[in-house]
Amino acid sequence: MDRLGFTASLVAGGVAGVSVDLILFPLDTIKTRLQSPQGFTKAGGFRGIYAGVPSAAIGSFPNAAAFFITYEYVKWFLHIDSSSYLMPVKHMLAASAGEVVACLIRVPSEVVKQRAQVSASSRTFQIFSNILYQEGIQGLYRGYRSTVLREALWSWRQDHVVDSWQSAVCGAFAGGVAAAVTTPLDVAKTRIMLAKAGSSTASGNVLSALHGVWRTQGPAGLFAGVIPRMAAISLGGFIFLGAYDKARSLMLEFGRENP
Repeated sequence: MDRLGFTASLVAGGVAGVSVDLILFPLDTIKTRLQSPQGFTKAGGFRGIYAGVPSAAIGSFPNAAAFFITYEYVKWFLHIDSSSYLMPVKHMLAASAGEVVACLIRVPSEVVKQRAQVSASSRTFQIFSNILYQEGIQGLYRGYRSTVLREALWSWRQDHVVDSWQSAVCGAFAGGVAAAVTTPLDVAKTRIMLAKAGSSTASGNVLSALHGVWRTQGPAGLFAGVIPRMAAISLGGFIFLGAYDKARSLMLEFGRENP
């Protein structure tokens, strides 16, 4: 990837990610509280729906930029002919690699954010400090495996051959369907991140977390928060992919006109 393409991916991905995270943050808070072990009302209900937003704002730009830089680089590295039947595989591999890298930034931000969302009275920095003091750096990466698994299952992105609106519509539809299917993994991730230090759930075992939810709440518990999750990811896919594609195109055009 040339320098112009690298810069365009970095800025466009970052700007799109920040926009989506901040605009749709209330839906994410509602989803987290629905999935929390103490229940929606005790987790805060509709109060303080922007609790944890500093963590999301700080992590959003580097997270989104890391994904798209990795995504574009892996696509370039594989350099499969556009007419090849292996093109979908190339995009899936690139997206999966992007998620693995992006989750190195996303997971610490997500752990702090989700704990703030279910404990609106606590400050973001206070929560961050408590995690480091009680659990060390590994506490910030609790739920890394479940997050990567969840993201990798639906992180396919449309190539930039079509225009931004086509990309956005396709992304919104695919994202909504995938959001529903992967909700149990999202519930497991939330339970792992919110679990008390030293508990069996905090160990990060996805199957154990899913079994615990099934045992106490049944199938409904596994799909807690599915509606706000589908809404957020569908709208987010529309905004994110459309904004990224358009921003990157504009930046590349500007760069070529002003070398």
